[in-house]
Amino acid sequence: MSNVKWRSWDEPVTKKEVENVGGTFGVKFPLDYIEVAMNYNGAHVSPGLFQVEGKEKVFGTLLTYDNEDDEHIVEVFNDYKDTLPKKIFPIAFDPSGNLICFDFKDHEDNPIVVFWEHENAAEKEMLMEEEGLTEEQAEERARENVFYVAATFTEFLDKLHD
Repeated sequence: MSNVKWRSWDEPVTKKEVENVGGTFGVKFPLDYIEVAMNYNGAHVSPGLFQVEGKEKVFGTLLTYDNEDDEHIVEVFNDYKDTLPKKIFPIAFDPSGNLICFDFKDHEDNPIVVFWEHENAAEKEMLMEEEGLTEEQAEERARENVFYVAATFTEFLDKLHD
C-alpha cells in the first residue's frame, strides 16, 4: 500500500472487533481497511494530504476502536448520525472536524471513500421540521456535503501526498 507511514497508534485490535463495528452499522467493511484498522488503530499517517474537488485536505487520524477514547468509531458515528447521509460511516477525522467516510450507497459490497464536510451540515430532522422538507429531500440536502475521494480505501491511501 503506497508509501504511507503510520505513527502514534493505539493498541492493535482483532479482525473480529473491526467486523463487529461494521455489523453494528449494518455493513461489512472492506478487507484493506480492516487490515489497516487492526494494526494502526487510531493512528496518524504521513504523508497526509489529499485532493477533494481540487482543494487540498488533510488526513488527521483514523478513528479508534478503543471504547474509552472519545474518537471511538461508534461514538463518532453517534455524534454525527443526525447530519450524516444514510449509508455513510466515518473512519477518520481531518484536523478541522470533517470526516473521511465509507459510502455504501450504491456500493454495498465495496464502499467508496468520501469526504464529509461539516460546514453547512444540518440535522435532517431539523430540515424536515423547519424547512418543510420531505425525508428524501433532507437526505438529498445532506448529500450536498459529501465529496468523492477514491473508489477504494487502498486507492485513497495511494492518493496521499506531501
